[in-house]
Amino acid sequence: MQTPAASHSHSNPASRLTLLRAAMRAQQIDALVVPSADPHLSEYLPAHWQGRQWLSGFTGSVGTLVVMQDFAGLWTDGRYWEQAETELAGSGIVLKKIPSGASVLFIDWLGSTMQAGQTVAVDGAVLGLANARLLRQALAADVTLRTDIDLLDAVWAERPSMPAAAIFEHGAPYPALPRVEKLAALRASMAAHGASHHVVSTLDDIAWLFNLRGADVSYNPVFLAHALVGPQRATLFVADGKLPADLRAALEEQGVDVAPYALAASALAALPAGASLLLDPRRVTYGTRQAVADGVRVIEAINPTTLAKSRKTDSEAAHVRAAMEQDGAALCEFFSWLDATLADPQRTPLTEIGVDERLSACRARRAGFVSPSFGTIAGFNAHGAIMHYHAQAGSEATIEGDGLLLIDSGGQYLGGTTDITRVVPVGAITAQHKRDFTLVLRSMIALSRAQFPRGVKSPMLDAIARAPLWAEGIDFGHGTGHGVGFFLNVHEGPQSISQSAMPEPQTAMEAGMITSVEPGIYRPGQWGIRIENLVLNVAAPSSQFGEFLTFETLTLCPIDTRCVERSLLRDDEAAWLNAYHATVRARLAPHLATDAPALAWLEQRTGAI
Repeated sequence: MQTPAASHSHSNPASRLTLLRAAMRAQQIDALVVPSADPHLSEYLPAHWQGRQWLSGFTGSVGTLVVMQDFAGLWTDGRYWEQAETELAGSGIVLKKIPSGASVLFIDWLGSTMQAGQTVAVDGAVLGLANARLLRQALAADVTLRTDIDLLDAVWAERPSMPAAAIFEHGAPYPALPRVEKLAALRASMAAHGASHHVVSTLDDIAWLFNLRGADVSYNPVFLAHALVGPQRATLFVADGKLPADLRAALEEQGVDVAPYALAASALAALPAGASLLLDPRRVTYGTRQAVADGVRVIEAINPTTLAKSRKTDSEAAHVRAAMEQDGAALCEFFSWLDATLADPQRTPLTEIGVDERLSACRARRAGFVSPSFGTIAGFNAHGAIMHYHAQAGSEATIEGDGLLLIDSGGQYLGGTTDITRVVPVGAITAQHKRDFTLVLRSMIALSRAQFPRGVKSPMLDAIARAPLWAEGIDFGHGTGHGVGFFLNVHEGPQSISQSAMPEPQTAMEAGMITSVEPGIYRPGQWGIRIENLVLNVAAPSSQFGEFLTFETLTLCPIDTRCVERSLLRDDEAAWLNAYHATVRARLAPHLATDAPALAWLEQRTGAI
């Protein structure tokens, strides 16, 4: 039930925090933690769970808000520091800088700040189990941790409702295996762990397992659900009305029962004594774990589906290649238009938002396109140095004068997910621009050409990309590569090419994984440069030392050689770039046969250097 004060309009973070603090006093809560999370620990959140953003005004995808009566702080990593400083201005919220998105420094801060007899609260329904354990360990025994309350309901009068988009089948020819076979493989993995049951809450794992897709989360074709897989049948917990009748009937015929979304916790509580439940402590919430009946033996391990979906089959890889051709053709259409527009002295002023709108329109015309895979980053000059910049009406830059335009974008296609970053010159660019661009290009080439033992831990590859930059005393504040789904999340695990990721067993590189390669240089207030392709792990020749893998570059779009300082490239690096451009030209030209300007642009931009 809402408090009377919640009926009033609170349109800025400062007034919202005042309302929140009043609710905290009423509940005798000394510190409230508001994570960027939902009951599925998603990266991109349905509006219903964007409480951290609503309270703070910070729109980045990673961040944790801690509110006390005399302090409020937001912890976020280096990708968002500039953005957070701008968005938090005037809110009374202190930016707390952390070295990586995986950091839990707010937990250390709470551990050293909270005093005996005080109470820390966080909604257990959205608190990751692993973080809950760390938090309890960090807090002194005489500090109370409450996880049974969602204070947002008391203060957020216009809180959005739960999403209700329909679920649809991701059918032939795209999935490599029918869901019956995927369930059988999952049960074999469960048996290997000694588990009779398995709970899955991560939305992309569920979508992959059941060959279903939805639209409950922006940019990710997933739907809100939990799944409980038993020895013979599985149960999919989704809101009423989301599944068409024929699809629901097909699921039930194939051993998948459908139950209301809200009953997932009850089903865990009703597991029979003696059952053994497999769960992933990094992929379920504290609330989910607390729902498990006391007599059930809990086995903790990574979700088998997380490993399985990361390894694309040959047929899935073929669909991704086809999607890359469609995406590349759209990009050629866009960049040919952009060059012509920037060269026209009579043109209407072009803004960063206009760049986003035109690029989205070009993609929307391609076969199999469903939606963007994330919000486009189009940053001109200083805005390009903000790693996760998103242009807002009223503060967007006009693309005029001289400098560099960074465009990071992607598409969701029925046959795959794309993610690409390119940088193009506007007007005249300097020798320093070209030097930075060429150093980033060398870094991208270095990792793209790498050969490595099968099973090497993915974080260990990060240094290969950074080495050319480190040699010049330069570094960048984000990971070099993230996994990418198959018409699923643009960010997926378990592999991560990042200096801040732990080289754990599940991060091992295996054939079929798709990962980004995206080094960068960012000069605050001046410019940002990032070059990004997606690559596929493929087998390399074996040797007496074992099996090896290498990368096949999947992304198809020219890298703008107008920004390259040729004297800084070794001949073998230039040969790699020329070979890549020859492949891009050969693969994309057939898709541009009826678009003369785009075809001419492609031929010009893929010329050898």
